[in-house]
Amino acid sequence: DEKIEKIIEAARWAPSAGNIQPWEFIVIRRLETKREIAKAALNQFFIEEAPVVIVVCADEARSSRVYGSRGASLYCIQDTAAAIENMLLAICALGLGACWVGAFNEEEVKRILRIPRGLRPVAIIPIGHPAERPSPPHKRTLKDIIHYEIF
Repeated sequence: DEKIEKIIEAARWAPSAGNIQPWEFIVIRRLETKREIAKAALNQFFIEEAPVVIVVCADEARSSRVYGSRGASLYCIQDTAAAIENMLLAICALGLGACWVGAFNEEEVKRILRIPRGLRPVAIIPIGHPAERPSPPHKRTLKDIIHYEIF
Protein backbone atom coordinates (compact mmCIF):
# COMPACT_ATOMS: atom_id res chain seq x y z
CA ASP A 1 0.00 0.00 0.00
CA GLU A 2 1.35 3.40 -1.03
CA LYS A 3 0.50 5.17 2.24
CA ILE A 4 2.17 2.49 4.35
CA GLU A 5 5.32 2.76 2.23
CA LYS A 6 5.31 6.55 2.68
CA ILE A 7 4.99 6.10 6.44
CA ILE A 8 7.88 3.65 6.61
CA GLU A 9 9.90 5.80 4.22
CA ALA A 10 9.55 8.65 6.72
CA ALA A 11 10.76 6.32 9.46
CA ARG A 12 13.71 5.22 7.34
CA TRP A 13 15.01 8.79 7.21
CA ALA A 14 15.17 9.17 11.00
CA PRO A 15 18.58 9.84 12.51
CA SER A 16 20.36 6.98 14.24
CA ALA A 17 23.59 6.58 16.19
CA GLY A 18 26.37 6.02 13.68
CA ASN A 19 23.72 5.72 10.95
CA ILE A 20 23.21 2.12 12.10
CA GLN A 21 19.45 2.24 11.34
CA PRO A 22 18.59 -0.47 13.88
CA TRP A 23 14.92 -0.79 13.00
CA GLU A 24 12.62 -3.35 11.46
CA PHE A 25 8.91 -2.92 10.70
CA ILE A 26 6.26 -5.64 10.72
CA VAL A 27 3.08 -4.62 8.86
CA ILE A 28 0.00 -6.49 10.05
CA ARG A 29 -3.36 -6.60 8.29
CA ARG A 30 -4.74 -10.03 9.29
CA LEU A 31 -7.55 -9.69 11.83
CA GLU A 32 -6.52 -12.78 13.79
CA THR A 33 -2.96 -11.51 14.17
CA LYS A 34 -4.18 -8.05 15.20
CA ARG A 35 -6.46 -9.71 17.76
CA GLU A 36 -3.55 -11.69 19.22
CA ILE A 37 -1.44 -8.53 19.37
CA ALA A 38 -4.29 -6.66 21.09
CA LYS A 39 -4.46 -9.40 23.75
CA ALA A 40 -0.68 -9.26 24.20
CA ALA A 41 -1.03 -5.48 24.57
CA LEU A 42 -2.86 -5.93 27.87
CA ASN A 43 -6.23 -6.34 26.15
CA GLN A 44 -6.15 -3.02 24.28
CA PHE A 45 -8.72 -4.21 21.76
CA PHE A 46 -8.87 -0.93 19.83
CA ILE A 47 -5.69 -2.23 18.18
CA GLU A 48 -7.56 -4.94 16.28
CA GLU A 49 -10.01 -2.35 14.89
CA ALA A 50 -7.26 -0.54 12.97
CA PRO A 51 -6.97 -1.53 9.30
CA VAL A 52 -3.18 -1.70 9.63
CA VAL A 53 -0.89 -2.21 12.61
CA ILE A 54 2.86 -1.72 12.42
CA VAL A 55 5.09 -3.27 15.06
CA VAL A 56 8.42 -1.48 15.27
CA CYS A 57 11.40 -3.52 16.41
CA ALA A 58 14.81 -2.40 17.62
CA ASP A 59 17.77 -4.46 16.46
CA GLU A 60 19.75 -4.68 19.69
CA ALA A 61 22.37 -6.92 18.10
CA ARG A 62 23.01 -4.44 15.27
CA SER A 63 23.56 -1.59 17.73
CA SER A 64 25.64 -3.64 20.16
CA ARG A 65 28.10 -4.68 17.44
CA VAL A 66 29.23 -1.06 17.22
CA TYR A 67 28.33 0.42 20.60
CA GLY A 68 28.35 -2.54 22.99
CA SER A 69 25.89 -2.74 25.86
CA ARG A 70 24.99 0.95 25.63
CA GLY A 71 24.04 0.45 21.98
CA ALA A 72 21.83 -2.51 22.86
CA SER A 73 20.20 -0.95 25.91
CA LEU A 74 19.88 2.70 24.86
CA TYR A 75 20.91 3.78 21.37
CA CYS A 76 18.73 1.31 19.50
CA ILE A 77 15.74 2.44 21.60
CA GLN A 78 16.47 6.13 20.98
CA ASP A 79 16.94 5.45 17.27
CA THR A 80 13.69 3.53 16.88
CA ALA A 81 11.87 6.21 18.90
CA ALA A 82 13.06 8.80 16.36
CA ALA A 83 11.81 6.56 13.54
CA ILE A 84 8.45 6.13 15.29
CA GLU A 85 8.05 9.89 15.71
CA ASN A 86 8.73 10.34 11.98
CA MET A 87 6.06 7.70 11.31
CA LEU A 88 3.52 9.49 13.49
CA LEU A 89 4.20 12.81 11.75
CA ALA A 90 3.79 11.16 8.32
CA ILE A 91 0.59 9.45 9.45
CA CYS A 92 -0.85 12.78 10.53
CA ALA A 93 0.28 14.48 7.29
CA LEU A 94 -1.56 11.77 5.32
CA GLY A 95 -4.78 12.57 7.19
CA LEU A 96 -4.70 9.32 9.14
CA GLY A 97 -4.69 8.64 12.86
CA ALA A 98 -2.43 6.48 15.00
CA CYS A 99 -1.51 5.66 18.55
CA TRP A 100 1.91 4.79 19.98
CA VAL A 101 1.27 1.70 22.11
CA GLY A 102 4.10 0.76 24.43
CA ALA A 103 2.21 -1.31 27.01
CA PHE A 104 2.46 -4.93 25.90
CA ASN A 105 3.93 -8.29 26.82
CA GLU A 106 7.16 -8.22 24.86
CA GLU A 107 7.77 -11.97 24.91
CA GLU A 108 4.22 -12.68 23.74
CA VAL A 109 4.54 -10.23 20.82
CA LYS A 110 7.86 -11.87 19.88
CA ARG A 111 6.17 -15.27 19.89
CA ILE A 112 3.13 -14.18 17.85
CA LEU A 113 5.21 -12.45 15.17
CA ARG A 114 8.14 -14.91 15.24
CA ILE A 115 10.56 -12.09 15.92
CA PRO A 116 14.14 -13.41 15.83
CA ARG A 117 16.56 -13.25 18.76
CA GLY A 118 18.38 -9.92 18.94
CA LEU A 119 15.31 -7.94 17.85
CA ARG A 120 13.05 -6.29 20.39
CA PRO A 121 9.51 -5.02 19.73
CA VAL A 122 9.36 -1.49 21.12
CA ALA A 123 6.08 -0.11 19.77
CA ILE A 124 2.76 -1.15 18.32
CA ILE A 125 1.31 1.48 15.99
CA PRO A 126 -2.35 0.96 14.97
CA ILE A 127 -3.16 3.14 11.94
CA GLY A 128 -6.54 4.12 10.53
CA HIS A 129 -8.94 6.89 9.71
CA PRO A 130 -9.80 8.76 12.91
CA ALA A 131 -13.48 8.86 13.88
CA GLU A 132 -12.86 12.28 15.41
CA ARG A 133 -10.06 14.77 15.96
CA PRO A 134 -9.46 15.00 19.70
CA SER A 135 -8.59 18.26 21.39
CA PRO A 136 -4.87 18.75 21.98
CA PRO A 137 -3.79 17.46 25.39
CA HIS A 138 -2.60 19.82 28.11
CA LYS A 139 1.14 20.45 27.88
CA ARG A 140 3.52 21.95 30.42
CA THR A 141 4.58 25.50 29.62
CA LEU A 142 8.02 26.30 28.23
CA LYS A 143 8.73 28.24 31.42
CA ASP A 144 8.18 25.02 33.40
CA ILE A 145 10.52 22.86 31.34
CA ILE A 146 13.42 25.07 30.20
CA HIS A 147 16.45 25.47 32.48
CA TYR A 148 19.31 27.74 31.45
CA GLU A 149 22.90 26.92 32.37
CA ILE A 150 21.92 24.87 35.44
CA PHE A 151 18.80 23.08 36.57
